[in-house]
Amino acid sequence: MTKLEMTEEIIIAKKELGLTWENIASKVGLGSVFLTSACLGKNSLQKEPAKKLCKVLKLGKDVEKALLEFPYKEWDKTVPNDPVVYRFYEVVGVYGDTIKEIIGEKFGDGIMSAIDFSMDIDKEKNPAGDRVIITMNGKFLPYKSW
Repeated sequence: MTKLEMTEEIIIAKKELGLTWENIASKVGLGSVFLTSACLGKNSLQKEPAKKLCKVLKLGKDVEKALLEFPYKEWDKTVPNDPVVYRFYEVVGVYGDTIKEIIGEKFGDGIMSAIDFSMDIDKEKNPAGDRVIITMNGKFLPYKSW
């Protein structure tokens, strides 16, 4: 089973069972962002969480096995058309250099890890319109000289 086939089965089961990513993640014992990423084929799961996920979604061993496989992490280099995803390109286009400058001032020359990393997505009620809160937390990795 490919990661794409795995994702299709997971999405179908999620819809049929009427579950949210938050519901599923709490039953599996993982963060919803990471679990969703693994279900979409962008990360792998360890054996126990993969087994729990398949039990929650009533899926077979083929899906469990696919969840354990290491993904090939690549993406289309063109700017996406989906408005939600496109906005992140817009944020990086407008604020990317600013983010780099401020990280440099606070930490030195280096990057934020996307491996030693976590992310949370929350909702804030606001009378002027609800707000999306995205918190990214990555280990600072200094560049080394040799």
